Amino acid sequence: MVPDDSERSAPEGSAEPGPLHRDAAAGEPLVTGATGAVPGLGDDAHLTGVAEQVQELVRTQVRMRSLLGAVLALGQDLELRAVLRRVVAAAMELLDARYGALGILDDRGDGLAEFIPLGLDEEELRALGGTDHPSGEGLLGLMIHQSEPLRVADIGAHPESVGFPPGHPPMRTLLGAAVRVRGRAYGNIYVSTRRDGQPFDHRDGEVLTALAGAAGIAIENARLFEEVRTSAERFQRLLLPRVPDLSPFEVASVYRPAAAGLGGDWYDALRLRDGACVAVIGDVIGHDLVAAASMARIRSKLRALVYDRHTSPGAALSSLDRILMATEEDAVTTISLARIEPTGQGWDLRWSTAGHLPPLVLSPGGGARYLEAEPGLPLGVDPDVERPDHVYPMRPSSTVLMFTDGLVEHPDHPLDRGLDRVAEIAAAYADRSVQDLCRAVTEGAPGDGHDDLAVLAVRVPRG
Repeated sequence: MVPDDSERSAPEGSAEPGPLHRDAAAGEPLVTGATGAVPGLGDDAHLTGVAEQVQELVRTQVRMRSLLGAVLALGQDLELRAVLRRVVAAAMELLDARYGALGILDDRGDGLAEFIPLGLDEEELRALGGTDHPSGEGLLGLMIHQSEPLRVADIGAHPESVGFPPGHPPMRTLLGAAVRVRGRAYGNIYVSTRRDGQPFDHRDGEVLTALAGAAGIAIENARLFEEVRTSAERFQRLLLPRVPDLSPFEVASVYRPAAAGLGGDWYDALRLRDGACVAVIGDVIGHDLVAAASMARIRSKLRALVYDRHTSPGAALSSLDRILMATEEDAVTTISLARIEPTGQGWDLRWSTAGHLPPLVLSPGGGARYLEAEPGLPLGVDPDVERPDHVYPMRPSSTVLMFTDGLVEHPDHPLDRGLDRVAEIAAAYADRSVQDLCRAVTEGAPGDGHDDLAVLAVRVPRG
């Protein structure tokens, strides 16, 4: 027997036990859907009718609670694709549908820029392999342009149906609605194939319409967030220097913003008049506009210090710390500053760190070594503490790789694991171009992506 709509199960996550609720004291169903009889009341038709109304009310309350939960859940994501998937999953759960999909119109409004289908199993996905997503014509276009939800009992028999592509699973019933905000159509959401075998009813249409309205607001918020993040990323990149040609040194860099947008990571490299090359990697604590602005000011001050004075990295960091304190720049900052200078036989790497990760030196042929030494305190903690200097002789064609903690930090892994992974990747690219090296360690980064990251590689000449 095919169950009717009154016997459809409550969506997952509902606080209620199901549409046939039991009385807590008696342990009996409030209504027995099979006979219409109410326990203890006999076959009185009037009381049975009242009981059916109570059952309908309970079912409606359960559905409304589930709908409210789904609407609230939509606000938990700001990533557009995550929001889209959450909307489709909520529609399928609330309407007990086998399939669901959501299409988002492109900027011109005459095609779909995004299409999120859910419910297809592995075999169905393989059958549709290589098939383009719908273009928004036929029934999908119809539901975008009408104000009421579209209910179709037989898709193939509808005059607006354009059929299915090869390999598409058979679908008969359809319920769809336009996704709109303040009169603007963003796309459509639809479900197909109720699991109880029945066509979608008007109550289903009301639920989908309510969900589509909430989805429109969530999608608009996600798009606004994407626009703000894109602008923030562009602003961040404008603050970072364009590393010039530092021949005979080879230099490459990568910056990747955090998932949250702005950050305080930066890099810098410049050639000095005495033939030395200075490389800097730094991280202002924070992930906001304040951190980004502080980063720009600190970078400019440090560049002036190292360019105008023939001073050691440790002395430069100590001077910078005192300047920041005097100018009331209270941002806590970690920095690694390296000066690569020529010697009679090769090159010396002189470096000092202020609470930053150690530099990684790559030798020709694939050797990789972290320069472990006293890291010093971050800037902004105690400006009276002097910064220690360290020296390491570099072979010709060696490379120093410097990076921020966003490259290696992951909440589920120890820091050493991330450092070891970067060293492993970098060693494999020690003889490749510095551009390939930076790209490889960034793409294989063991970090979780929630922090911004900066990578800087400097290779000394062959001889």
